[in-house]
Formats: sequence, structure tokens, C-alpha cells
Amino acid sequence: MGPRASEEDLPEPVVRSGTRGLSVRSVIPNAITAAALCSGLTGIRFAIVDDWEKALFAIVLAGVLDGIDGRIARLLKAQSRFGAELDSLADSLSFGMAPALVLFLWALQDLPRFGWFAALGFAICCALRLARFNAQIDTEDQPHKSAGFLTGVPAPVGAGLAFLPMFLWLATGNDWFREPVLVAVWTALIAFLMISNLATMSWKSIRPGKNLRLGVIALGGLIFAALLTEPWWTLVMICAVYLALMPLGVARYARVRRLREQAAK
Repeated sequence: MGPRASEEDLPEPVVRSGTRGLSVRSVIPNAITAAALCSGLTGIRFAIVDDWEKALFAIVLAGVLDGIDGRIARLLKAQSRFGAELDSLADSLSFGMAPALVLFLWALQDLPRFGWFAALGFAICCALRLARFNAQIDTEDQPHKSAGFLTGVPAPVGAGLAFLPMFLWLATGNDWFREPVLVAVWTALIAFLMISNLATMSWKSIRPGKNLRLGVIALGGLIFAALLTEPWWTLVMICAVYLALMPLGVARYARVRRLREQAAK
């Protein structure tokens, strides 16, 4: 274990050295995790002064950093229990507490009582999801993961989906997307999806054929360019694609489960 790239990664043995404390090479991935934590919390600072674009960029940057710290840890063979715990704490703050407070300051504070409960529920559900993941990290019997699926919506993805009304508001300028009731209901829905038992597709389960790989590389470049030129519409599109793939993930896992049941007979 250690800083992980995502919840898709299977548990790896912790590398222990003969000396106490962190090794020099383990400082790099943990520093990236700390940077992700600082970036997520800085989003709250920007939200306090109503700088919504910078607030969203800070939390999106936290997601990018969270996606690379685990890969760097494995590349350097610097996995550690300390890194695993730091990563979970950073995820809870950057993708649970920070989005909840940003959404509250943006729209939910205009909805007395229920707006705060929606934000609070999102933060709690994110923490519960991460706690469930950590509790199952050494469990061998994980039907979803063994089939290449995730259980529920991952925390960074959940934060991105929760911001969908903000993305649409920034892209269109339409204040309807800032309607407190709409934002509260949407936030509660994403919070439920994070702690649900729905089988969701992981990036590892998407494997394009050899004849499509160059096209996928080109598509990745175009998406990056789109993020630079039209960031809000691009993020809306990414959210829409993920939501559209969720029923496909449920259907695919149902098929895998039927095949397992037939094989067990």
C-alpha cells in the first residue's frame, strides 16, 4: 500500500526498510499527496472570496495530483503505511470537505437547514466511502474489484460530479443552475452514489483494441486542448460521459455475476 493512483489499484505489500521513519525516496510521492491536500483546501479559500473559477481549478488540480502520487510511489518502490494513511486523509479533505464547503458557499447557504445538511451529508459520505475502501483493502473476497469494477463512485469522481451545476453555470451564465434546491438534490444524489454498492467501471476495464490505441491517444490530446480553451464545457462533457457509462457498468457486472453463478453450479 501507499499513495495510490486510484481506488482501482489492488493492494500491494508495504515496503519496509531497516530504519525507522520515511526513506528519502518516499518523500516525493508523499509530498505530492500533501500538495494535493493543500490544493484542495486552497479551493475553500478562493470560494470564501467568491472566486469560483480558481476554487474549481484548485480542486481539479488536487484530483490530478491524487492521480499521479500512487504511480510515482510504485515507480520509486516507496509504498508505505504512512503514505496510505496520508492519501486517505487528503482525499477526505480535498474531495469531501472542500467540495461540500464550496457548494455551500456558492448556492446551498441560500437554502436554510437543508442546504447545510446536503453539504454535510456529502462530506460524511466521502469519508465513509474512504473508510470502507481502507477496511476492505486486505480483504480477498471483493467481487467487484476481482471483476475489474469499482463499488460506487470514487471520491475524486464524486467531487467532479457534484460540481456539475457549477460547471454548467460558468459555461452558460444561467442562474438556474445555481438554484439551491437543484444543487442540494444533486449533491445528495452524488453523495448516495459514492457510498452505494453499484458496480461502476474503472479505467482498467476500458481496454481499446490495437487498432484504436492511436485514436485514443489523439482523443486524449484533443481533450487536453479543450480543457485549455473551453474548460467548463469540457468538464461538463466528461461528467456526462461518466454518467452515461454508469448503466453500462451495472449491466456488465450483472453479466459477470450470471457467468460466475453458472460456473459455480
